[in-house]
Amino acid sequence: MSPVGVSRHDGPVTPDPAYPSLADLVGSTPLARLQRLPGPGAGIVLAKLEGDNPAGSVKDRPALSMIQAAEADGRIAPGDTLVEATSGNTGIALAAIAAIKGYRMVLVMPAGSSRERVLTMRAYGAEVVETDAALGMEHARDTAERLEAERGAVRLDQFANPANPRAHEERTGPEIWEQTAGTVTHVVSAMGTTGTITGMSRALKALSADVTVIGAQPEPGSQIPGIRAWPPEYVPAIFDPTHIDEVCEVSRDRAAETTRALAREEGMLVGMSTGGAAAIALDVARDNPGSTVVFIACDRGDRYLSTDLFDPQG
Repeated sequence: MSPVGVSRHDGPVTPDPAYPSLADLVGSTPLARLQRLPGPGAGIVLAKLEGDNPAGSVKDRPALSMIQAAEADGRIAPGDTLVEATSGNTGIALAAIAAIKGYRMVLVMPAGSSRERVLTMRAYGAEVVETDAALGMEHARDTAERLEAERGAVRLDQFANPANPRAHEERTGPEIWEQTAGTVTHVVSAMGTTGTITGMSRALKALSADVTVIGAQPEPGSQIPGIRAWPPEYVPAIFDPTHIDEVCEVSRDRAAETTRALAREEGMLVGMSTGGAAAIALDVARDNPGSTVVFIACDRGDRYLSTDLFDPQG
């Protein structure tokens, strides 16, 4: 039952053209230059602050894109139930967009995620189904597929949905080009579902073949939230390496250390996947004086405060 004075509307809402809704504010995130970490002689390093999206991460873009595409195709209408497997940020973004548009959201994720992420999904009204952490995201994906059939829900399937990379091809890549006035030389993105790097690389390579696109993956044995090296049978169907120039590996320790350094030396509170991408971006800038290197700052660090990320001795 809704609280007194608050009603829930699962039907469509007619927008007021005079004012934007939160969904209208997805994208157009700023770039911020790192001041201290690059060091003397290094190229310019810029963070694309995706935490400025309404639900706090780069995943707001594909979440909105996938729901809009399903609506346009007639697959869903307000009041329907959606289901999706997630490691965190996509789930939060989908829960937020579902709340805005009037859908019921079921999110499946491995147990052990930061409590902030789980509680944020629930705050938006989503049902969270936690699966065996030892079986990883692969099992969460299989569980979401099963729940789709059992509950008569619609699974958006971020791993195979072309609307995921399309969001970055149409918006994220062109934004970076425009914000740097075409001076960007390198772009670094963490690789999870691979939607960001797939779409962004297509857009940037269409604008200039000289832009170097680099993916960040965890080195063997490292587990970094938000970054994955998938086994062959689970490689996302949306992944297109055609326009990706290089994939670099980063350790969990270095990703965490860089995340903490971003907070303490740059005032930039982000998650560990961003730290991994930033570490590689810093290497590129130091190796290429005169370069302009952009990395995707995937989300905000406040959704990891209950973990040991910012207090390793705690």
